[in-house]
Amino acid sequence: MNARVRKAIFPVGGLGTRFLPATKAMPKEMLPVVDKPLIQYAVEEAREAGIEEFIFVTGRGKASIEDHFDRSQELEDTLSGRGKTEELQLIADLLAAPGKVCYTRQQEPLGLGHAVWCARNLVGNEPFAVLLADDLVQADTPCLKQMVEAHAPIGGNLVAVMDVPKEHTKRYGILDVVEDNGSLAKAKGLVEKPDPEVAPSTLSIIGRYILQPEVFDELERQERGAGNEIQLTDAMARTIDRIPFHGLRFSGTRFDCGSKAGFLEANIAFALAREDLGNDMADILRRYAPGT
Repeated sequence: MNARVRKAIFPVGGLGTRFLPATKAMPKEMLPVVDKPLIQYAVEEAREAGIEEFIFVTGRGKASIEDHFDRSQELEDTLSGRGKTEELQLIADLLAAPGKVCYTRQQEPLGLGHAVWCARNLVGNEPFAVLLADDLVQADTPCLKQMVEAHAPIGGNLVAVMDVPKEHTKRYGILDVVEDNGSLAKAKGLVEKPDPEVAPSTLSIIGRYILQPEVFDELERQERGAGNEIQLTDAMARTIDRIPFHGLRFSGTRFDCGSKAGFLEANIAFALAREDLGNDMADILRRYAPGT
């Protein structure tokens, strides 16, 4: 049995420029899908997958993320005084055990690989997960939990993957596949954002990873890749000759909440799935899009 995945990194240092002006004073990870910020969905997914320690790689202007996962005595006292027990439970559920949440700063926006590398001393010498809050997955079994279960017997590096149209390969890290049973795909390499005509496949990585600590050794080289940034996929690719690498086709629907259209779609999909909002949302859609 391979080592259990206990720690997760949440890179939340990005500027969120695609959502300006909304993100001028608010972290993009705090944008709400219905009534819950994106970063909370990611943390809850990690918790349901058995993650015990939560590591946030932040930057300037991200204090509201720390506040969100901390106690607010004034709010708790107000809710308690008004008998708002359901709301009290909602905010109590946000809290991790003392000492299980930590924050470190990424002083420069040098890419995802650099953000993950900033957490190296907090992770240590054990496998770890990485979750990007921009990628929101709606699934009966949380995406990371599916990955943890798949990872236990095979070990190595594991990423969540999905097939994309060939013309979209230049948006993603793409696997070079040698074996594929329809669920797990074993890769001999991966390429960051290849042009469609040279892409080795259409199997793309989304923002969920389970990685071995050897990836930090590769990130330590601080080599720049696509976009002149330190790419996590490049570091993973350099370990494939000695660490097994697989992609898991997860069950569920992924929403790209880094784009405005994807963010709006996620709000609609999650509202429709809610017992308290589904009927109202369906009525709204019919009003604005007759015939739906």
